[in-house]
Amino acid sequence: MSRIAKRFAETRAHGRAALIPYVTAGDPAPGVTVALMHDLVAAGADLLELGVPFSDPMADGPVIQLACERALAHGTSLRDVIGMVRTFRERDRDTPVVLMGYLNPVERMGSEAFAEAAGAAGVDGVLLVDLPPEESADLSGLLERVGIEPIFLVAPTTSSVRLHHVAAAARGFIYYVSLKGVTGSRSLDTNELGARLGPIRALTELPLGVGFGIRDAETAARVARVADAVVVGSAIVRLVEEFPEAPEQFRAAASALVREMRTAMDAARMAEAPATV
Repeated sequence: MSRIAKRFAETRAHGRAALIPYVTAGDPAPGVTVALMHDLVAAGADLLELGVPFSDPMADGPVIQLACERALAHGTSLRDVIGMVRTFRERDRDTPVVLMGYLNPVERMGSEAFAEAAGAAGVDGVLLVDLPPEESADLSGLLERVGIEPIFLVAPTTSSVRLHHVAAAARGFIYYVSLKGVTGSRSLDTNELGARLGPIRALTELPLGVGFGIRDAETAARVARVADAVVVGSAIVRLVEEFPEAPEQFRAAASALVREMRTAMDAARMAEAPATV
């Protein structure tokens, strides 16, 4: 059983939604990332999503775009990100780590070299925003050969035909983009969200993670009522801007936010649990 499957089995057994915080590798500085990853796990993260900095992050809003710019200004490369995972694994062998980014850095490194290096470092999943599932077979084959699960996005605008392609190609979990917009968008209707997840669940037994638009503990708790996992990115990443010269304070603030979300999510699920006599 993969680390991702094991972790979702654990969260389901405990009646809780998984919490997946996203951070951009190398932001605010490369030396901060691994310590931050450990902080987030201690604060209640179940999986980690590590963003690979890219110069044209088309699916991301201004918060993560700026984070990529800061990370790239420090020279953070895909190989550096893989190295961060390798270092993280020296202390944490259990928490799944998913790399999220774009296809260009992978192609520049070489798909086979990337898969081998990422697998050896302990990467568990890869989500490439601009890799269509219909064109993913070659890379997905390389990833699965080294134990890495390819993860794909679906959105409110995804057609039923595309949903079938994603359901067939995806492993680990499916990432549902909750809004018609970029990361950091602010309006999220969780009642509508629950209705939209139904047709996806009819096609797959994979867990459904929901991201985009989750900005605080209250929103995370509402999403946790209908999703298998809550993915939060911009709300964490924008804290860098509050503490631009104080990485320790950023780490503390990011941990506090994740801890607050974890507490609210668990409370929401407990409130829905049937009473026992």
